[in-house]
Order: sequence, then structure tokens, then C-alpha cells
Amino acid sequence: MKVEIWSDVMCPFCYIGKRKFESAMKEFSDAGNIELEWHSFQLDPEIVADPDKNIYEYLSERKGMSYEQSVQMHDHVVKMAAESGLTYNFDKAVVANSFDAHRLIQLAKTKGLGDEIEEQLFKAYFTEGKDFGNHQVLAQLGKEIGLDENEVSEVLGNRDKFAAEVKKDTQEAARIGVRGVPFFVFDRKFAVSGAQPSEVFLNTLQKSFGEWREANPVFKLEVADGTACTPDGECN
Repeated sequence: MKVEIWSDVMCPFCYIGKRKFESAMKEFSDAGNIELEWHSFQLDPEIVADPDKNIYEYLSERKGMSYEQSVQMHDHVVKMAAESGLTYNFDKAVVANSFDAHRLIQLAKTKGLGDEIEEQLFKAYFTEGKDFGNHQVLAQLGKEIGLDENEVSEVLGNRDKFAAEVKKDTQEAARIGVRGVPFFVFDRKFAVSGAQPSEVFLNTLQKSFGEWREANPVFKLEVADGTACTPDGECN
């Protein structure tokens, strides 16, 4: 059964939501039958990189709140992250556009490394303070999860590569009613919005998988054995 996640790697609740979902998966007995797919979603596609502006200033300007309110809001998120075992260092966060990071995610998905690149990018941004506007930084992050360095550089050097895939994910989000991230979709029948408690994810997994399994039963055949050959070359 497929579980799809719309996310922005610069969204603090998306990383927390990832951990909550992973906690639920550890308790879910049929986790081996779950196919996970990440989708791109930019919270602020128009954001302009500004090395002279910290994340507190950026949010206060975007939300029309005071600088102090922005700091307090981020402090609250830091505590939420810590409860999920995550370390957020907003003092290091770099104001940048996540478009190229999303194109890197799309490349990683074609190699079966979607979950790995999401984890790598979340950690790089929230814990290590890496700059997503720097192609060398993104190339190194891709290399660390096993992507070909030359291929990553080629993709990052051409803004058209995987841009359509990012746009398609965004359009699909709008079509199904995604208004914020993280947004988890289970078998295109159930959804969980936000970084909900792991119990919510577990209950939704159990309910959606129960319906999916009913529609996709495991067939057990009664086999009458006879002389046959196997792929390893044995015939008997």
C-alpha cells in the first residue's frame, strides 16, 4: 500500500512529522507492505536568498509579527523537535529558496533514495545550518546518500531538469486539497495533516491497510509438485 507525503524540506513540522510517522511504522505489523513516496511542496516559492537576514527576521516580515514573537515561536518549535529526538539550530538556519533541493529530491526518487535524501536535507537544514542555495552543498549531500556526483551537478546546473516533476507535485497537492505540510495520504483514501501524534498515524495505517488488504488479498495456491527447473539451474 502506498503512503504519499507532501513536504517542504524547510518546514520544521515536516521533519517532526517524519519522526512521528516513523514511530508509528515501528509499531505497525505490516510495515514491510508499505511503499513510501515523497512529494515536493514549497511553502514560499518566491523566497529570495538573503545571507544577511536570519530566519527570525524572515518569519517576522512574512507573518507580520514582531521579531520577539518570531523568536518565541521558533523556541517553541525547538522544544517540539526535541520531544521527537531532533536537534533544531535556528540560529544557524540560512534563508534560501528550496526549489533546487526539491529538484534534487526528484532525482533521488528515480534512484529509490527518496526517503534517504529527505532525511539528509532535513538534518542539513535544521541541525547543521546548511545553505540550500549553494549547489556545492546540495551536491555533497546527494553524494553522501549514494547519488552520482556528476549526475547531481548536471541536474543542479540546469534549472529545467526535474522542474516539471516539482511543478507536477505542487499541482497534484492543489488538486487533492493540500493547504499545508506535512500532509500524509494513505492509499488515496485517508489523510493526516500536520505533525500529529504517532498514535494518529498508527491508527490511520491500520485502518487504511485493512481496507487495502481486503481489496488486495494474498492468494495462497495449492501446488501439486512435479519435476521442474529453478532459476539457479537445478532440475529435479
